[in-house]
Amino acid sequence: MQTLSSAPGRLRRFLGRFARGRRGAAAVEFALVSIPFFALMFGIIEVGLIYFVATTLEAATNEAAREIRTGTLQGQTVPETPAAFKTLVCNQVSWLTSCTSNLFVQVQTFSSFNSITQPSPIQSGAINQNNLTFSLGGPGDIVMVQTFYEWTVLAPALDQIGTPISGGKMLLSSTSVFRNEPYGS
Repeated sequence: MQTLSSAPGRLRRFLGRFARGRRGAAAVEFALVSIPFFALMFGIIEVGLIYFVATTLEAATNEAAREIRTGTLQGQTVPETPAAFKTLVCNQVSWLTSCTSNLFVQVQTFSSFNSITQPSPIQSGAINQNNLTFSLGGPGDIVMVQTFYEWTVLAPALDQIGTPISGGKMLLSSTSVFRNEPYGS
């Protein structure tokens, strides 16, 4: 029968064997290193996706804005609506499955390049669609086309790298400013 006084001794012997033991050390080291490694890998992948979507959105916005600049969109029998313009942009980024629901457009006409202002569409952490205007202008008018895409952030630590929106999202935007060509008669 063992006495209670031998319990501290057994504990010391166990801790000594545990400290000298090497079995499982690689597994413990991998577990300690893997968490920051995988967090870094997922962060790199997320940042890459964000830049890919932003670059693609920029190209799609410029391509769709060309329809306004040349007067093609104004001359169509289809009504000139934000939904029609959104469709032009989303056709360029068809791989984004939620393009139509997450994309917002604004087209403004200005009298000079010096009078251009870019107010933020975000109010109280969300895009206020009531403040977005849609005016294609006529021949020779100065037009600013803006597209805004709500990107759902997968890595929570990255939600502050762009323009944050409530609900774990960030705002990706693209802007194109130009003077309409002298189309028409």
